[in-house]
Amino acid sequence: MSEALKDGPRMLPYVSAITEGVRQVLEEQDNAFVAGEDVGQAGSVFGYYQGLLAEFGDRRIVDTPISEKGIIGLGVGAAATGCRPIIDIMFMDFLGECMDEVANQMAKMRFMFGGGATLPVTVLTMAGAGMNLAAQHSQSWEAFLAHLPGVKVLMPSNAYDAKGMIIAAARDDNPVFVVMNKMSLAMQAEVPAEMYEVPIGKAAVVREGSAFSIFAMGRMVHEALAAAKTLESLGVDCEVVDVRSIQPFDSETAVASIKKTHRALVVHEAVRFGGFGGEIVAQLQEEAFDYLDAPIARVGAPFSPVPYSPALEKLYIPNAERIVAEVKKVLGI
Repeated sequence: MSEALKDGPRMLPYVSAITEGVRQVLEEQDNAFVAGEDVGQAGSVFGYYQGLLAEFGDRRIVDTPISEKGIIGLGVGAAATGCRPIIDIMFMDFLGECMDEVANQMAKMRFMFGGGATLPVTVLTMAGAGMNLAAQHSQSWEAFLAHLPGVKVLMPSNAYDAKGMIIAAARDDNPVFVVMNKMSLAMQAEVPAEMYEVPIGKAAVVREGSAFSIFAMGRMVHEALAAAKTLESLGVDCEVVDVRSIQPFDSETAVASIKKTHRALVVHEAVRFGGFGGEIVAQLQEEAFDYLDAPIARVGAPFSPVPYSPALEKLYIPNAERIVAEVKKVLGI
């Protein structure tokens, strides 16, 4: 775990911020445990549970069989009977193996029991392309989850948010999915050593601007910031909003940005068609139509499985250049 000099900011990579967040939750909550494939002996395939098995033992860091239905079922049952599980689904793509448990049990149980059962289960999962892992290990399915009443969906774009969102999710009495991006694991940010929460349901303006709003999710926040820098050289002052909370969505911050800039674009790594960006556009058309001077643009992946070929995968993933091109198209420059 890297750390800056004592008189400088405390910098941690995303992967270490995950570890620290989970560790602090386990220290705070005696009834919390981690369960998933390769979370114990291996410390996860991405390394963010390293050292936790030795620290907390195999009753709280639980290696499971390769059965997502069983893993999510374990989480739902444990949460309904007094525990606060942190469930690891190694790749977001594997949620297809347990969608009944997610959609018909986890999401609905609190409602079906009239509030008599709480479901404080946190699900950590890894999304996104860029590592040449092909079509079944590279998808971004946050829009699927956002369509399920009863679950909350978070997408941390940086190490600070990753730790704070994990802690906020673990303290919430509802099912919360924390959707992380495998290409962000080495990215560093300033991360306090103490426990803190990133509020659920609150977006963040990560770059102030006056001429154009870019709403970005997850890894695409960094592409949006790079695009904003390029556009600045063209005289376009872009505001970049990190959506952070997919469900609940912070329409208040989004509308406030539109009122400043009057033009907008939404970008996510997920397939553009049917992606969550379409919901953001719809809400902004409903709530801020009178402030818009142009249709809201969208950038997302093409309607295709993620390619295995490195060259094709690079073309598939949205990037700063595509954002710049769409902004210029909206502005007519």
